[in-house]
Amino acid sequence: MTQQGARWTADQVLALAPDAASRTAGSKLGAAGPWSEAGSSDEGTVWGLCRGSGSKPYQTVIDIADSTGPAYKCSCPSRKFPCKHALGLLLLWAGEDGSVPRGPAPDWAEQWMEGRRERAGEKGTTGGGSGTASPGDPEAARRRAQRRAERITAGAAELEQRLADLLRGGLASAEQAGYGMWEETAARMVDAQAPGLAARVRELGAIPSSGPGWPVRLLEECALLHLLDQGWLRRERLPDDLAATVRSRVGLPGSADGPPVRDRWQVLAQYDTADTRLTTRRIWLYGAETDRTALLLSYGAAGRAPELTLPVGLAFEAEVSAYPGAGQLRAALGERFTPPAPARTRPPGLTAPQAAARLGEALRADPWLDSHPVTLARVIPTPDGDTWQLADAVGDFALPIASSLLSRPGLWRLAALSGGAPVTVFGECGHRGFTPLTAWPEGDGEPVSLC
Repeated sequence: MTQQGARWTADQVLALAPDAASRTAGSKLGAAGPWSEAGSSDEGTVWGLCRGSGSKPYQTVIDIADSTGPAYKCSCPSRKFPCKHALGLLLLWAGEDGSVPRGPAPDWAEQWMEGRRERAGEKGTTGGGSGTASPGDPEAARRRAQRRAERITAGAAELEQRLADLLRGGLASAEQAGYGMWEETAARMVDAQAPGLAARVRELGAIPSSGPGWPVRLLEECALLHLLDQGWLRRERLPDDLAATVRSRVGLPGSADGPPVRDRWQVLAQYDTADTRLTTRRIWLYGAETDRTALLLSYGAAGRAPELTLPVGLAFEAEVSAYPGAGQLRAALGERFTPPAPARTRPPGLTAPQAAARLGEALRADPWLDSHPVTLARVIPTPDGDTWQLADAVGDFALPIASSLLSRPGLWRLAALSGGAPVTVFGECGHRGFTPLTAWPEGDGEPVSLC
């Protein structure tokens, strides 16, 4: 398949924008007016010159077939990736109106692509064989792992004591103590090299100020944290998969050591979450032949977008390898065999009762799971008092939409797409409700990202 047969939609292009301002500015450059000498190749390269405020136009070139998503190069001074010129050029290319014809690349674009090919070849050469650096001392690595395990064990034991003190003194004391008590406990878990425990402790600190019913929620989360502590302290007695899940939840790093699974993977959703230190990108994939859902995680320093970018609605043939752990869907993207192209299918959907049962099965494998990916078929977004729900078009069952979505434009985008008619919705189903991420109208319509 050539890249010329894999044009994207405007929504897929704009999903690459690092922020709303770039999306708006890029949309204004998606017409032929400011562009000259635009072109594309069968190998997945798009280039063009964009008229700016200076005497020289900006040189913009994009590698659409890159293995981690589009790669960009622009001579403009912007530090955003992609910049507005790259977004505009992609929109122009996606329009298929002849403004970006096929042809030979100019020297400046070819030089950039040649440099990328050389770097890729060097990376492949140094990735194995005699040029690979020798591994570290296995015995030293074992001792480091043992010392860290001992620190985590001490931290888990201390956390158990603090939970016992809290319950002995009554949950009301948590509201009186304020957030400082939890932050100090989380710092102790960081010292114990258990970042997973630290993150869950910080979440406990926010519950007393979360509104009516907080004591029940605090007790539930304390119980889950106690279960995780006990899982770590008794990990030798657990089945291998569950022990791997406990290690992951505590915060120990793992590697994708599962056998590579080759399939045609469809990009179901992509969205970012951020804190003061890190931006995390979550990309959900669906394998049509294996009927398997996989989660790719990519990270960027605070204020910078992660490198991996896969717009919703595209599909490509590739291998993915799973991370260890019971019920874990995280995977690593391996070799890609085809460039991304618009997906022609959508994942099979479930009814609301089937989705709830699927979540129950996932929780049995991983009790600390916040949500599980589910595709709902033929549901109608319906207001229910101050909340919304996704009701089965046939039957009396519905799933509540997570309250965190009620103030976001994605909910109204979903309602507008439906217009009272059934839609197919992919999202995350959890104890806080269903979070819609992508929707398809009835028939053969394109997917709409709700993130």
